[in-house]
Amino acid sequence: MKSPITRATLGIIALVAIVILANWLISLTPYGNRGADFTENKIHTLSDGTKSILGELDTPVVIRYYASRSSDYMPEQLKVHLRRVDDLLKEYANLSNGKLRIENLDPQPDTDAEDSANLDEISGQRINEDNLYLGMAITALDKKVTLPFLNPEEETMLEYQLSKAISEVSTPVKPVIGIITGIDLAGAPAMMPGQQSPQPWVIYQQLKQSFELRDLGMTAQKIDPNEIKVLLVFHPAGISPQTEYAIDQYLLGGGTVVACLDPHSIAAQMTGGGNPMMGQAGTPTASTLPTLLPAWGVKFNSQQVVADPIHYTPFGDGRGSVAVLNLPQTAMPQKDSVITKNLTSITLYLPGAFEFTGDGGIAVNSLVRTSKSAGFVDPIKASQLDPSIEKKVKAENTAFDLVTFLSGNFKTAFPDGKPKSETPEASAEGEPKDAPKEESLKQAVKLGNVFLIADIDAFYDRFAYNVQNFSGMQMANPSNGNSVLLFNIIDQAVGSKHLIGSRSRAATRRPFNVIKKMEDEFKAQVGKKVEDFETKKKEAEAKLQELQVQKTRGKELYLSPEQETEIAKLTQQQVEYSRLIREQEKELRRKKDRLAGNITLLNVAVVPSIVILFGLLLQFIRRSYTRAR
Repeated sequence: MKSPITRATLGIIALVAIVILANWLISLTPYGNRGADFTENKIHTLSDGTKSILGELDTPVVIRYYASRSSDYMPEQLKVHLRRVDDLLKEYANLSNGKLRIENLDPQPDTDAEDSANLDEISGQRINEDNLYLGMAITALDKKVTLPFLNPEEETMLEYQLSKAISEVSTPVKPVIGIITGIDLAGAPAMMPGQQSPQPWVIYQQLKQSFELRDLGMTAQKIDPNEIKVLLVFHPAGISPQTEYAIDQYLLGGGTVVACLDPHSIAAQMTGGGNPMMGQAGTPTASTLPTLLPAWGVKFNSQQVVADPIHYTPFGDGRGSVAVLNLPQTAMPQKDSVITKNLTSITLYLPGAFEFTGDGGIAVNSLVRTSKSAGFVDPIKASQLDPSIEKKVKAENTAFDLVTFLSGNFKTAFPDGKPKSETPEASAEGEPKDAPKEESLKQAVKLGNVFLIADIDAFYDRFAYNVQNFSGMQMANPSNGNSVLLFNIIDQAVGSKHLIGSRSRAATRRPFNVIKKMEDEFKAQVGKKVEDFETKKKEAEAKLQELQVQKTRGKELYLSPEQETEIAKLTQQQVEYSRLIREQEKELRRKKDRLAGNITLLNVAVVPSIVILFGLLLQFIRRSYTRAR
């Protein structure tokens, strides 16, 4: 018979083997990669939008994931990022119900994996004299989206970019964007023979490359949200109640509206056509949605433009305008919004502003806003760059919205149904006067989304792009972040209803705020003294240089006792300040070392001690119960 020690040893070995085998078997199932996320911002949990996109996949999607895993030259930062990408892709695969397949490829020189990377237009990054790959190609059917390099600095955007790519390739046809506009975005025929016809706006041409654009005119009667992915309402000057009603019903059916309005459009003045000599009126410079905006709880001043002395734009000739707003990241309050996150700045030209009455019962998210020093001014004087308007800005101590996002279950702006046509004998579709009245929605049947932009000039060629012509070909490069803003909005809206309003992920890398605070305090303590010392040093050097010049001219160089005293004093100050800086740096290092020591003690001693005490307490309670029995 085996001894108790032998039996106990065999039992422990068997238990360890069972635990290892059970963990291995569970890791092969979808449940093996699941866990609880106790981090502050749930950085290891996919967003609800991503989960919905993966849950609705009905087309197999393949992700070819290129990573130089076998390279000895990959920087540590990339290695850490690679492991995070691995974990993220495992989560995607687990939630896709088998519709998402991940192919891991390691592109080594002269291999099939390298050829595949080249075909997918993923080029390696030259790092440490080696060609390193870290990118993806997402494919479904005949569509492909490439993420050429997964930059660790853009870690917070990775989930959004990946979810957007999956949504895009799994959509079989080009998304349709309906356009309602009172301006010639698509160009127009020449008004007279021999005259050059107006060209399409650059932003219209770029939209046409990625989407199917459908001109609905200014007299649209019915807009199907199942067919029109996004409705772009661009400067709807003189819009009719019937067209507003069509927009209203589209929104209540779950549609997404991107509305660009303007109280005074320079582009409409320049491209609006019309001939006063022949009695032809041009495009009105102001546009709004007079019935829809109040129903949404939005007030829009279409008679004045907003001016902001804080975000004014200076011009090269020494002039500037408080009504031409240059808006940096500080004017974009949603720091985790994928729409504004990577924008450096945008420029709006004589924009309007949105104010909210709170009567719409919907969620409001401000994307770009003015400072609290902003106020309204006359549009004519603002368009003439009249310098006197700066003195006439009356700050209302309110930050006005310039770009905003509304979402929720909207209510109709037409509770009495479709408004009657101005031509009672027939509608625009040719229906007879006594046609049966159609049923209209009074409340939203699906979640609706509205993006509002208080300017259209921001997207005009002259103000948004640097346009050049080379051998008959037009080259246009963005001159600011304006076009990127509009494309970010539309990209988010057409990708999937689950992407609209989505945010960027929190970064897994956490800054050492305590240490950074120590370093800032150190700079504050000695920085001013060092700056004063540098100033005195430069003054002394200037005096010495002057004496040296006198010597080269043949004069005898004698230092007066006062000069010698000053130089000695400077030398003493140099020694003193150098000693001060060294002492402060030593104190900073001591604080860092104490902090590191405390953290080490907490990890090595305190936490295990708590676990041991907890175990002893359980053992004591157990023995108490045993003795009681």
